[in-house]
Amino acid sequence: MRLPEPRGPLSQSLCRDLLDRTSPSATTTEQADRVAAGGSDALTDEDLQISLAILYELHYRGFDGVSEDWEWDPALLSVRAGLERRHLAALRELVGPIQVGEDAIDRQLTALIAADDGPSLSSFMAKQGTLDQWREYLTLRSVYHLKEADPHTFAIPRLSGRAKAAMVEIQADEYGGGSAARMHSELFAGLMTSLDLDAAYGALWDDAPAVAFASVNTMSLFGLHRRWRGAALGHLTAVEMTSSEPSRRYSAGLRRLGYDARVTVFYDEHVEADAVHEQIASVDMCGSLVAEEPELAVDVLFGAACSLAMDGLAATQLLGAWETGHSALRGQGRLAA
Repeated sequence: MRLPEPRGPLSQSLCRDLLDRTSPSATTTEQADRVAAGGSDALTDEDLQISLAILYELHYRGFDGVSEDWEWDPALLSVRAGLERRHLAALRELVGPIQVGEDAIDRQLTALIAADDGPSLSSFMAKQGTLDQWREYLTLRSVYHLKEADPHTFAIPRLSGRAKAAMVEIQADEYGGGSAARMHSELFAGLMTSLDLDAAYGALWDDAPAVAFASVNTMSLFGLHRRWRGAALGHLTAVEMTSSEPSRRYSAGLRRLGYDARVTVFYDEHVEADAVHEQIASVDMCGSLVAEEPELAVDVLFGAACSLAMDGLAATQLLGAWETGHSALRGQGRLAA
């Protein structure tokens, strides 16, 4: 995967350093401090989010021409930490204060999801999404789905007992139960190819807006920090608990456009798998974690709230652009009717 196009002074300096240096330059450090200090909304800040995504990608598959020695460079980790603090502050502002109740954590998660009033992108796509809008939606989601399961999987070594076993059970399905062809990331790549999109890993990063990276950066932050293991589990649980019915609607939207089961298989798989995963995630995984470490209940709920809020933010941006007849992708103009 090649380095993405820079989106501001920080990402420009960062990319230059990764290719040409062995430690962050003074310019990169200064620009990172500037971005971390605030200004525009962190979750839609193109320079911040692409820079954070680049830094996290060093822990995934890396970049062509970039030394693997950068992954744990202390100075680069310090740069990342400043960006993470601003990202976390924006998440806390977005979701508001988290109140832990007396009910079992699975019931609190259910109540949190029931109270979510974000726009339903899946309903729009089922009933009226055009082929161009579908391609835009898949471009945005490719930032996550082509690495699906990986951000959350980082949390597995940080768990023990039933919580760990439950998470492994869920993630094993995400990775196709041992079949490479059935991995959800592979099924999504097949869906992209069917809609004439480049399904190579990272190929569409330059087209995706900041909100696509903000969503995945949130997962990476939770997964890569033991401190946020509870939030990683809460986030995964919200994904599983809110996936089955939307996936059914997405599948219906593709069939409305004339595609058959060979194309809808990615969503059809989630209709079945996530209906099962819902109970495993909320009761066995989160329930066991909170039973063992009650102080993590607030983090579990925070992670779930972040998942819901980031989905709402992405849906608002997509639907808002389409309502005015414009593309939601970077560098695009008006969208065909």
